[in-house]
Amino acid sequence: MKKFLCLVSVVLICVLSIVPAFATESKDYSHLKGTEINVYNWGEYISDGADDTLDVNALFEEETGIKVNYTTFDSNENMYNKLKSGGADYDIVIPSDYMIERLIAEELVQKIDFSNIPNYSNILDEYKNLYFDPNNEYSVPYNVGMVGVIYNTKVVEGEPDSWSLMWDEQYSGQIMNFNNPRDAFATAQWYAGLDINSTDGADWGKAYELLKAQKPLVQSYVMDEVYNKMESGEAAICAYYAGDFLSMYDNNPDLAFYYPKEGTNIFVDSICIPTSSQNKEAAELYINFLLREDVALANAEYICYATPNKTVINNDDYSFKGNEILYPTKEGMPVTNYFHHLDSQTQLMMTSLWDNLKIDGNENTGIYIGLISFCVVSLALVIFVKVRQKIRASYYD
Repeated sequence: MKKFLCLVSVVLICVLSIVPAFATESKDYSHLKGTEINVYNWGEYISDGADDTLDVNALFEEETGIKVNYTTFDSNENMYNKLKSGGADYDIVIPSDYMIERLIAEELVQKIDFSNIPNYSNILDEYKNLYFDPNNEYSVPYNVGMVGVIYNTKVVEGEPDSWSLMWDEQYSGQIMNFNNPRDAFATAQWYAGLDINSTDGADWGKAYELLKAQKPLVQSYVMDEVYNKMESGEAAICAYYAGDFLSMYDNNPDLAFYYPKEGTNIFVDSICIPTSSQNKEAAELYINFLLREDVALANAEYICYATPNKTVINNDDYSFKGNEILYPTKEGMPVTNYFHHLDSQTQLMMTSLWDNLKIDGNENTGIYIGLISFCVVSLALVIFVKVRQKIRASYYD
């Protein structure tokens, strides 16, 4: 089915993109030809030409003559660490809301010149002036989503509706959770009725104990690996993003999805320009290109996430139009909350608890301790020998 939809999308895109990007711009960008931009995005998060879909980056390069160096990350935290370290100069990054709030606070992203983004008018008003960028200065919405639970109907009994499924002992060894602290802790926080943005150490301690109790049941902590594991039937239960479920379902129709009754996280991933960008003008041209109807439609069809682009929403050929997972009705909409940027003390506490969770109970812990002890003893021995040699040398001198 997905291949058919992709073919339909390509036909539509060909019709919609008769006029090249440069011709639609009032400004002359020809001087950017031959330059490059470095784009850092989530994995599986752009239409890339697979299964006869539109290759978005290739089209941009063809229309503009600007080369796109495209790399991916699998979590907001990994993206942040790379950006903070200064290990690479990116022109485009696409983080989630709470991380954008942090990047703005730490001056790691810069203001966008929206006069160069005329297609910003395609963004729905409900996705403007959001808490993380209240004056619409630093970010442009890219995709929208919520977290839910994916399960295999051939393995799981009945029709679950709670986070409790993630702690059900009868499915031990078939459960997976996020391999990043913010999302993983949120599953426990929602289950326990805790505030996902709490700064109270006691709340994080309660969530930690729940994750610790869950750990013996967990097959693995995953990010992009979730696709193969759920599609192949290697695992049967996992918390993950709604849009990715639709991609998995296309390859395994035994999978099902629900938003837990206790509530869940809603997020907006948005396009930003780092302060380290070496080609801001080309970056703004790229953002405007991503908001163009044909490109936004191709991405929406390929990625399977909800789109903030009204030209796609209003397109009668958009295959996910009215999809109740991506666009729940008022009755089907779960209780939701956004992640917010946590203060440094709470972040440190969360990271410490997460590290303890990943190490605690690990059968290899003894090996790690042994290796560390060996290294310490070896270092002490080397220091002792060198000091003794110096003493002897000074004695004979």
